[in-house]
Amino acid sequence: MSARGWLFPALPLGRLAIFRSITYAFVVLDVLWLHTSGWWHGYADPVWYQPLIMGELLHLPAATVTLVNALKWATVAAALVAMTGRLPRLAGGLVAAGWIWYQYVAFAYGKVDHDRGDFVVALLLLPTVGSAWWSDRIRSQAAGFVMRAVQLAAIATYFLSAWAKVRFGGWEWVNSATMVRAVVRRGTPWVKWLLDLPWLLQATQWGLFAAEMASPLIFALTEKWRRRVVYAWFAFHAVTFASITIAFWPHLIILLAFLPLETYADRLRAWWRRRAVAQDSSFGARNR
Repeated sequence: MSARGWLFPALPLGRLAIFRSITYAFVVLDVLWLHTSGWWHGYADPVWYQPLIMGELLHLPAATVTLVNALKWATVAAALVAMTGRLPRLAGGLVAAGWIWYQYVAFAYGKVDHDRGDFVVALLLLPTVGSAWWSDRIRSQAAGFVMRAVQLAAIATYFLSAWAKVRFGGWEWVNSATMVRAVVRRGTPWVKWLLDLPWLLQATQWGLFAAEMASPLIFALTEKWRRRVVYAWFAFHAVTFASITIAFWPHLIILLAFLPLETYADRLRAWWRRRAVAQDSSFGARNR
């Protein structure tokens, strides 16, 4: 396969439509519940505002109550429209602008979370594809490019995270008590016993680092094994959340770009039809 063919694979529009709906649904959840610090920063004294690069380039002002409320509710409204598949370019563009600015407000007063970079890529690229519906099986290179770019962003999140660990923390990140500290600070009761086995926690550090460094190899795998790796990443994030209550929610949404979502939707519809037929048959038998 040529480089162009790899970067622009012809994928079903239905896959992009499902991914787009899930992405915009997450935006609503994120703004209203998961990541609300942007709203609270509207009440912060402007003296604490430290413009990030984006703010310096675009001359973005410090947050105000009016600004954060406008961003919050305009983003939610646009996302609800975009979820339906209507006005994909306009509504999607408004979601991208609103959500990114809302995140900027959150991060201009403290640390910047690295789990949202790939989600930004998705929001910027999704509006480039026009109308697409869950039932569409027409193949589109435009849809394929969006999904491939999102996949690359997801893997870059892993790989660059590993690189940053040794760049800023040095090799002591994997050789010291990084995980011990995490368990002490954030550990749930069911993992506290690991504090008695520090060698195991250190081995986990090396395992995580190796997995992140090797993450680009996912593109060399067959489709079947690629899905298995993605399932393994989901399992890893579930264990991480259960252990130290850290979850990379936007990144988990982005990982869905690796999966044949339209196939899962077809299976779900087929199961629902079989269930409906079985219920009708059962109801008919009881009323004979």
